[in-house]
Amino acid sequence: MAGAPKRILKEIERLNRDPVPGIEVSSVENNIRYFNVIMGGPSQSPYQGKGAGGRFKLELFLPEDYPMSPPKVRFLTKMYHPNIDRLGRICLDILKDKWSPALQIRTVLLSIQALLSAPNPDDPLANDVADQWKTNEKLAIQTATEWTQKYAVDAWTAKPAV
Repeated sequence: MAGAPKRILKEIERLNRDPVPGIEVSSVENNIRYFNVIMGGPSQSPYQGKGAGGRFKLELFLPEDYPMSPPKVRFLTKMYHPNIDRLGRICLDILKDKWSPALQIRTVLLSIQALLSAPNPDDPLANDVADQWKTNEKLAIQTATEWTQKYAVDAWTAKPAV
């Protein structure tokens, strides 16, 4: 990790020392800017899953000009969420125009976890999911729960190999 920006090293150190509840972060050995993330679905949300909790795999990459520009984050686990599209891209203001260099990896991950608790169909990335959320929220929540059970429970019972 010699030659790595001090800011990134400090953030990694803090993530290791004081982990974010419900989120596991591991840096890739040969690339200090790339992270594997396993995020637990928030309780009382369709992403918690029934019985076994939902565990979603994400990738997080810090661009060369980080912290002047936001991290690139996407879900690798298939999701049914109005603010996450089929490619796993996330519609979240702090990942776009509301980014500030004062924010950190930790803040970004907590914000994504909060987005799972409170989907915003009025600012969608997946228009079809947002439409369903607006017209039949009960069915949308049921579908999100089913997708969590199907894609985010059994596949991630073990930590990722890094």
